[in-house]
Amino acid sequence: MSRLFVVQTGDPVLRQKCTEVKSFNEKLWKLLDDMKETVRAENGAGLAAPQIGLSERVVVIDVEEGFFEMVNPVILFSKGEQTGPEGCLSVKGKQGTVTRPDKVKAEYRDRYGKKHKLTAVGFFARAVCHELDHLDGVLYTDKATELYDVEADD
Repeated sequence: MSRLFVVQTGDPVLRQKCTEVKSFNEKLWKLLDDMKETVRAENGAGLAAPQIGLSERVVVIDVEEGFFEMVNPVILFSKGEQTGPEGCLSVKGKQGTVTRPDKVKAEYRDRYGKKHKLTAVGFFARAVCHELDHLDGVLYTDKATELYDVEADD
């Protein structure tokens, strides 16, 4: 496994609509393993492929509920509302206040192409929405009602 470089705001890949993954093979498995190592090394809650320079519909999420690898994910429905702070590994030194659904149901494929569904609530739902937005070229800063500076954890 390798720790990957996380691109920052201004890189055009962060604004692209990602392409669907068609091949569930060793290249995808390595990508998922590397993304897992990267999100953990960066102390993040999630990472989307555009954040490492790839315009593919792949995300990893690492939250209290567990570690999730999601390929070609879509949100089937959302419910409720929550407003809170949000940051991003591709927007260093900033956070913002963002309103997201409190509950989402998503469908995705795993690394082998098998279809799964999950229901996420609270912070988990926030993480799912945040990472799936990346796949459509949307950053949390587009949705934030306010942005503020934060100190780096270095």
